[in-house]
Formats: sequence, structure tokens, C-alpha cells
Amino acid sequence: INSILIVLTAATDQTAGGAVVTFRMGNPLRACIFWTKRHGCSRAIQNPNDESLQDQAWAAVVPLVGKLKKFYEFSQRLEAALHSLLGALTNETYNDPTQHLEREQALAKQFAEILHFTLRFDELKMTNPAIQNDFSYYRRTLSRMRINNVPAEGENEVNNELANRISLFYADATPMLKTLSDGTTKFVSENKNLPIENTTDCLSTMASVCKVMLETPEYRSRFNSEETVSFCLRVMVGVIILYDYVHPVGAFAKSSKIDMKGCIKVLKDQPPNSVDGLLNALRYTTKHLNDESTNKTIKSMLQ
Repeated sequence: INSILIVLTAATDQTAGGAVVTFRMGNPLRACIFWTKRHGCSRAIQNPNDESLQDQAWAAVVPLVGKLKKFYEFSQRLEAALHSLLGALTNETYNDPTQHLEREQALAKQFAEILHFTLRFDELKMTNPAIQNDFSYYRRTLSRMRINNVPAEGENEVNNELANRISLFYADATPMLKTLSDGTTKFVSENKNLPIENTTDCLSTMASVCKVMLETPEYRSRFNSEETVSFCLRVMVGVIILYDYVHPVGAFAKSSKIDMKGCIKVLKDQPPNSVDGLLNALRYTTKHLNDESTNKTIKSMLQ
């Protein structure tokens, strides 16, 4: 635990095992908050014949759509990075999951950073419902401009085919998490020669380590800030969700190697309203919670 505590909470070199994983894009979360600012699309939608409002809304929404495109492309890079990380963390040299995470400390930290970013991004996305409405406005306006042969700034940046993919991406409540869940499932299906236990044991070990760090005063006292607590909580929930997608019976079954009651208790022991998004992620983005095999106590804890 002491070793992995350092892995997950301290700054580490980004290179290990001959691999380099870089996924930061400036400050990607800051850009996700821009949608809280009013930029006129709602008024333009309500007043379709007001050309002045249409021009103002279009001028405001075009650069924002460019940012949506960057986030969509970023999600594809995250999926590629995830495959590389899982390959290194579950490869043929894998034996004991704890020892393997200790040997691949920098990569384990990168994996944790991706999970933290993913949960944080999706929390912000869910609090900005205007994203989808504004993107729909952009597509409708672009279509109308094409029909009228009006030159459209930004059309070359987000063409119709790409717009369809972006729209599907943001239609999901938790788009980044879905990308990672699908990516982890794809990794397992494409590496049939790799025992699935290598992947599930890696994920369950990370979940257990986070839980122990958060519930044990000795370890938690080493955290430098509450942000470290949030980091560990998001990583714990992230690996639980990935585990639930790739394990044959999921994270909530009796045979699961994750102490779900303990993990949920850790979440509920946090300050009120501070982990609502994480609890909702377990409620609504997992695959097996509503299975008949899920313990009734666990279901009631998440109600």
C-alpha cells in the first residue's frame, strides 16, 4: 500500500517500461466550463427571423464548436493511450497485480490521471446541457446556409460526417467514460491470448488501494489537499466502472474482487453533495448494477 500510495498521489516521471503516454491538452477542463456563459443561441433559437440575433449567435457558436471538435478528437487519443497503458499494465510479465503496479509506477499514475480527467470532464459536461442544443443549432444553421449558398465560416473545420460523429459522442451522458469503457472492452476482446484476469485484477487492485487509502486515517493523513482525496475517489469509481464492463459477471456480483459495499461507504462518508456525480456514475453508467445477482444491500446503498 505504501508504495502504491506514492504511485497514485505523487508526481512521477511520465516514462516507464519504454513507453511514453502524454494526454494533457493544455487545461482541457477549463475549456469545458465555457458553456456556462450566455452567448445568445437560446435567444436566436426562440427568434429564428431575427437576423441580427442569428448573426450574433453564429459568430459566438463557431469557435465553441471548434472546441467541441478538439475534445472529440482528444477522446480518440485517450482511447489509444488507454490501450497502450493496459497493454503495459497487464502484459505477459504480469504476475502479482500489486507488484506489477509497483514496477510500472509511472504508467499506473498515467492511467489514474486519465481516469481522474475522464470523471471530472463528464461531471462538467452533465452540468452544461446547452452543449447539445448549441451544437444542434450550429448544424441546422450550417445546413440552411448551404441550401442558400451562403459561405459558412468553420464548415471546413467540422464537415457533415465529422459533425455526425461529434453529435453521437456528446449525446451520451458521460461521453469520455463511455470512450474508456468501450476502449477497455475492445482491448480485452482484441487480446484473447491475454487472460482476462490480468485486466480485471489490475482494475480491482487499484480500486482496493484507493478504498484503503481513503478509509485509513494513517494513509489519508498523508494527502496534501482535498484535491488528492477527489483524485482517489474518481480513480476508484473509474476502475470500478471499467471492471464492471469487462468482468463476465461485473463488479457487483459476489464473485467480484472489489469490495463494493466498502467502496460505496467510502463515497457516502465524504462531505454532503461532494460526490453526487460519482454516486450517479455508479448508478447510471455501470453495466451490471441491476442484475438479479446484485446484492440487495448494495442496490439499496445506491438508491
